[in-house]
Amino acid sequence: MEVSNIIVTMAAKLWPFLLIAAALSVMRSAWFKGIAGEFFVNTLARLFLPKGAYHLVKNVTLPTEDGSTQIDHVIVSRYGVFVVETKNLKGWIFGSPTQKTWTQRIFKVTHKFQNPLHQNYKHIKVLEDCLQIEPEKLFSLVVFVGGSKFKTEMPDNVVHGLGYIRFIKSKRELVLSDVEVDRILKTIESGRLTPSFVTNHKHVKHVQTIVSQKKVSPPAKNACPKCGGEMVRRQAQKGANAGKAFWGCSTFPKCRGVRAL
Repeated sequence: MEVSNIIVTMAAKLWPFLLIAAALSVMRSAWFKGIAGEFFVNTLARLFLPKGAYHLVKNVTLPTEDGSTQIDHVIVSRYGVFVVETKNLKGWIFGSPTQKTWTQRIFKVTHKFQNPLHQNYKHIKVLEDCLQIEPEKLFSLVVFVGGSKFKTEMPDNVVHGLGYIRFIKSKRELVLSDVEVDRILKTIESGRLTPSFVTNHKHVKHVQTIVSQKKVSPPAKNACPKCGGEMVRRQAQKGANAGKAFWGCSTFPKCRGVRAL
């Protein structure tokens, strides 16, 4: 039998296995996990949030001074604007609101990832500027899917699965009018970059550049835990801590990051 015939015969027998291997490789990729996680969150919103009261806008890429920022989901309602960051992760999750990085542990293997609250903070600030809306009408929400388990206490706006629906529905105070909701939706649509492969590719390259720069230039020791800005020494003027000194973000009141001395 000729070599070419042998190759053809082997290929005919092996191609189903090669196809399965390729599919498994794609399903394990960060790209696929991100798509799957966002699809799950989108589905929950469409199933459990009344369509007339809550308006879902997904995959919103907005231009910024240094490039762009990509928001997984924005849910607009008369109860406020909910900015949702999705994380599709397995294993144990360790972290706190002030830590710059959180930890994922699967058995003995650990992986560091950016604090999603800090990540979403930039999204919030960009939307605040874009929409010209008061910060108290914007709600940051981080949703974990994929079977992960929190091993440290998390704030109310860091949840699993359906927990994000409960969080949204817990906000019952009307803070926006129908006219404002309509204006916000139109502003997002007109201000966002057109969803496309090119837009996504440029954003990914922008993020990769930022990550590489951080690896070269480590963050300042006294950087704000929320926005990374410079911290300045301040003194509490009232409350239980009146008279006590602390580190406060230099951009206050735009950012309210604090740290003990």
